[in-house]
Amino acid sequence: MLFSDAPRRVMINEVSVRDGFQSEPEFIPTEAKIRLIDRLSQTGLAKIEVTSFVSPKAIPNLRDAQEVMQGIRRDPGVVYAALVPNERGAERALECRVDEINLVMSVGETHNVANMRMTQDMSLAQFRRVMALAEGTATHVNGCAATAFGCPFEGDQPVQKVMDVVARYLEMGMHSITLADTTGMASPRQVGELCREFFRRYPQVPLTLHFHNTRGMGLANVIAGLEAGADSFDASLGGIGGCPFAPGATGNICTEDMVHMLECCGVDTGIDLDLLLGIARDLPAVVGHEVPGQIIRAGKVGDLHAKPLTET
Repeated sequence: MLFSDAPRRVMINEVSVRDGFQSEPEFIPTEAKIRLIDRLSQTGLAKIEVTSFVSPKAIPNLRDAQEVMQGIRRDPGVVYAALVPNERGAERALECRVDEINLVMSVGETHNVANMRMTQDMSLAQFRRVMALAEGTATHVNGCAATAFGCPFEGDQPVQKVMDVVARYLEMGMHSITLADTTGMASPRQVGELCREFFRRYPQVPLTLHFHNTRGMGLANVIAGLEAGADSFDASLGGIGGCPFAPGATGNICTEDMVHMLECCGVDTGIDLDLLLGIARDLPAVVGHEVPGQIIRAGKVGDLHAKPLTET
């Protein structure tokens, strides 16, 4: 039966202001980012990945990471996270009192070199130093296994290889795990198999799934993750973003489209969908172009139209 083993409540984590904005060609003003995050904080989201403390040369649109993190209003019910690539990024994030640091390494070595400009061994060495910095602070550390469902350069990644990355993260003391479909290669059957294996080995470890919609299977993969017991999902307002270091990669799954789908299926997200849709409809003015989201165009399934007039 659909959702027979699915959680009754799921957590939705917003990544548009980091994962989405990093790919935008034009700089988005700091004030606009802060206003958007403050509005998103009121919708019922569990977490917002605010920014990345990365070199401005690597990602120019996030060069204001510190100003944004220090300028937002913090809702006590929301976790405010930031991606950090190295020790210096972690130091800056900790200075800004982020709730959570997100560390990312690709399961595929080739993608890790292209994305992070480091081998996996180099990434793991950086992570150990970041963990030492975070020790004794209130900041949680999440370990993201990117390309967990397939690498665009190497192809399918064996389940054991993904679990090996997870094991190394947990051995370092990371508090939670994200399995990321970084370039949209996942399929529902694969998602179910990998999630079930994760929960078999680590039933007490919080897991988030991060899907892209590169090949149109993003929301189907959410369903597969739910059926396997996952209760936390990343998504991006308007469906913007995507990995800038992978050929052909397009946007993340769309937050408002996913929330709408889950509500139609009777899954509680805790999100005020109408409020979220209002913010999504304003997003094109922020980024300067149309966005891929569907519900902002078509409306919710319950939005009925006036009966057409008929001639007599």
